[in-house]
Amino acid sequence: MLNDQMLSKLQEMKLSGMAEAYKEQSLNKEYKSMSFEDRFSLLVDLEYSRRKSNNLNRLIKNATFSDSKACIEDIEYFEDRKLRKELILKLASGLYIQEHHNVILKGPTGSGKTFMACAFGVSACRQFYNVKYIRLPELLDELALAKLAADGSYRKLIKKYTKTDVLILDEWLLTELSKDEANILLEITEARHKTASTIFCSQIDPSGWHLKLGNGTIAEAILDRIVHDSYQFLLDGEISMRERHGLSSGD
Repeated sequence: MLNDQMLSKLQEMKLSGMAEAYKEQSLNKEYKSMSFEDRFSLLVDLEYSRRKSNNLNRLIKNATFSDSKACIEDIEYFEDRKLRKELILKLASGLYIQEHHNVILKGPTGSGKTFMACAFGVSACRQFYNVKYIRLPELLDELALAKLAADGSYRKLIKKYTKTDVLILDEWLLTELSKDEANILLEITEARHKTASTIFCSQIDPSGWHLKLGNGTIAEAILDRIVHDSYQFLLDGEISMRERHGLSSGD
């Protein structure tokens, strides 16, 4: 028989999984033959699964992916793309995150950089790492505005972007940066160096980043904290991924 008071207590404690399982057990006679330990184990298992699922959904939502449906399993290994499947699967297991290494995805527009970055990000969420996806121009605008506010929001944002386990920076260095913008990037890369992982999506090879960063000591410091600890992938092919899928936008 269903104990309404017990059900109410479970719901009040926000144990919705256990409440659902308890209700099912109370209304189904087949559970009567099971031992207390087995029935209780089912209650715990459902609650645990529900919380894991909710946590994963929350991580994916908070990551603000441009494509939250992207996944490693859907990466296409056409012969002309020359992707290293073994390495991609190895990194998807979380290896680069455990090593605090970076990933650089380079290639022309439409080559699939953003999709692969989001796929790595979703894979990290599945392993319950905190992930954040953002376009570099948006990041710089957000931090520049916070710096002007002078209310402490700038330091909070810097902490937010330096503490996340995996930071995905799309549209990396599409244009040349000002000295202030380069200083902001130096602060973030310095704080994340050897403590967290960053995925960079860029249309140009790292050898050309100096020019975009101003060619000075700040540029050298930023590159030193990124390139030497990075796995690099060149995403290219005779046919772009946009053409393969008949898309007019996206990367």
